[in-house]
Amino acid sequence: MCFMNRFELPFLSAFELSKLMAAKEISPVEATEAYLERIESLDGKLRAFVTVTADAALEAANKAEQEIARGNHRGPMHGVPVAVKDQIYTQGILTTGGSPVFNDHIPTIDATVIENLRAAGAVLLGKLNMTEFATSGLSHQFDPPRNPWDLERSTGGSSSGSGAATAAFLCAASLGEDTGGSVRFPASWCGLVGIRPTWGRVSRYGVMPGVRSMDTIGPLGRTVEDCAITLAAIAGHDPKDKVSSHEPVPDYQAALTGGIKGLRVGILKELVYTDLVEEEVRQSVLAAAATMKEMGAQVEEISIPLAANAGAINGAIRVEAPTTYRDLLHDRPRDIAHDNRIGYLVGTIMPASYFYKGLRLRSLLRYQVLAAFDSVDVMLSPTTGVAAQLLGLDPVIDSKAASSRIPWLLATTFSLANVPALSVPCGFTATGLPIGLQIAGRPFDESTVLRAGHSYEQGTEWHSRKPEI
Repeated sequence: MCFMNRFELPFLSAFELSKLMAAKEISPVEATEAYLERIESLDGKLRAFVTVTADAALEAANKAEQEIARGNHRGPMHGVPVAVKDQIYTQGILTTGGSPVFNDHIPTIDATVIENLRAAGAVLLGKLNMTEFATSGLSHQFDPPRNPWDLERSTGGSSSGSGAATAAFLCAASLGEDTGGSVRFPASWCGLVGIRPTWGRVSRYGVMPGVRSMDTIGPLGRTVEDCAITLAAIAGHDPKDKVSSHEPVPDYQAALTGGIKGLRVGILKELVYTDLVEEEVRQSVLAAAATMKEMGAQVEEISIPLAANAGAINGAIRVEAPTTYRDLLHDRPRDIAHDNRIGYLVGTIMPASYFYKGLRLRSLLRYQVLAAFDSVDVMLSPTTGVAAQLLGLDPVIDSKAASSRIPWLLATTFSLANVPALSVPCGFTATGLPIGLQIAGRPFDESTVLRAGHSYEQGTEWHSRKPEI
């Protein structure tokens, strides 16, 4: 038996927890109780959860414990306590999409990713806070989550509660949703690993839409391995999502042992040498590239010209969101948060020619990204240009943030190209805030992206640091 104090269990990685459960050294019930007690103690400060499903979680943990005791171990996620963004439908459980408009919304179905987590034996602790409708980076209708590294700072969005809960050890791993960077952005600001899979790799059935041509469910974890086992549990074709891919899902965890000797790594100049990136962040990313070179990778600078214009292209095609919520925008505009309302109203008057040009430029950007993969295996850039900002600071209009306008735009290039992209910690600012390294790869080649991230992670100590809550 394991003699670890129960209160120490939340500080284990998801995979470490999984191994101990499989060996019957700790119980899923013990782990779930430890997480629930930590949520009860700390979430009043962090505001990560919208809904905590304690009774259902303990019931699922008891079931997992009995199955494992009988020798029916389902795999790495069996008994692992997780939480999911409140954009994802959960049968019989409040699902708000981050908006009071849906304060009474109780879905009658589970999203496919929830069905897949349940099939893997994971324990659902509850639903996580988020920016409204997942179409804003910083604006919350509910009390915004606090960053565990500094409670006066933002976690980033839109998967803000997913970042706060995972970084504060309120769940072993979480699910977010990434449209323009909404998994990678909080991963970067909260010192986590987060991956946006290839568009179509994971079903969006039962997920509230943001911008459907880019929306993608992805995991956040404290290690690359945690993200790998969580992604494996949710990925795969789903006939209920017409754009979900039939591409086979590989063993992501098995891909983490290969190292990166000979891997061709490209430093994406347009996303590194830009005013969007503060010097402290830039130097951390360049140091990460140097570390990968020391580990045997072939590192060179590359150019994707349209990456510099990804933010404008993204803005032109985001008319999908106001189209989705047009009835609400027409009938109850003041129920929509200010920044979303302004963005949606602008979207409704955008000329069709702008939208059409945005689509054409997006296609050209995707072509440039895919062409670049002829010469490199992965691309590096900062995940965000700055570290976590103070709560309430608007980087678009606040003069103090002039060097960090719209910091999530660095993630948008790979959203528009619909390729996988990972954020992994690569350093800290002088004030102790995390910095994220973005690693992007070819479509459906999450294995190489995860391998590169894991090798870098294991060769450095950044992932081992913990916020003091």
